[in-house]
Amino acid sequence: MIAIIDYGAGNLHSVKNALDFLGAESVITSDKETILNADHVILPGVGSFGDAMDCIRKSGLFETVRQAADGSRPFLGVCLGLHLLFDESEESPDVAGLGVFSGKVVKIPDCGLKIPHMGWNNLKSAKASRILPDTGEFMYFVHSYYIEPEDKDIISSYTTYGEELAVSIEKGNIFAVQFHPEKSGEAGLAILKKFISL
Repeated sequence: MIAIIDYGAGNLHSVKNALDFLGAESVITSDKETILNADHVILPGVGSFGDAMDCIRKSGLFETVRQAADGSRPFLGVCLGLHLLFDESEESPDVAGLGVFSGKVVKIPDCGLKIPHMGWNNLKSAKASRILPDTGEFMYFVHSYYIEPEDKDIISSYTTYGEELAVSIEKGNIFAVQFHPEKSGEAGLAILKKFISL
C-alpha cells in the first residue's frame, strides 16, 4: 500500500491517478497510522513553502511526515514536497521546514528567462539512481525555487535553466524530485514504476 499524504496542500489526485494507471494500490490519507504503516509514502505539494508547512503543522502531521521520511521505507517527495524536506526557504524566510535534510531552498536567479520555470526540461544525472533514468529524459517542471543541499552527495540530478539547478535528491530510501513525474508522460511513469517496485 502506498500512502499519499493529505495535509491540505498537495497535487493529490494527479499522483493517485498515475498510480492507479500503473495498477498500484494507494490511498490519499491524513491518518497517522495509515501513513506510518504504509509500504511506500509520497509527499506531494503545490503552492508556497510557508502555507504548506502551516498546513502540515495544523494537521498535526509534522512528526508523522518526519517519521515517514526516516529511511525505513521508500519515501518520495514531489515538487514542493522536495522543498519541505529542507530547513528553510527564501520563499517564506521565517518558516522552518521539516529539516529531514540540511540546506535551503532559493529563488531561481534572474537570467533573462521566464520565472516560474514552466515546461519540459531534460535531466542530467549526478549519480547512479535507483529510480531516475540515466539518460537525458525530459520532465515537466513548474517552479520558481530550487534546492541547495548542504550535502551535495544527495543530489541525484540537475537541469539547466539559465544555470545548473539541482532538481532531485536520493539518499537510501528517501527520494524527492522537483519535476512532476505524474505529468511527465512515459518517462515520468517509469520513475513512479521503479519507486513502487522498491
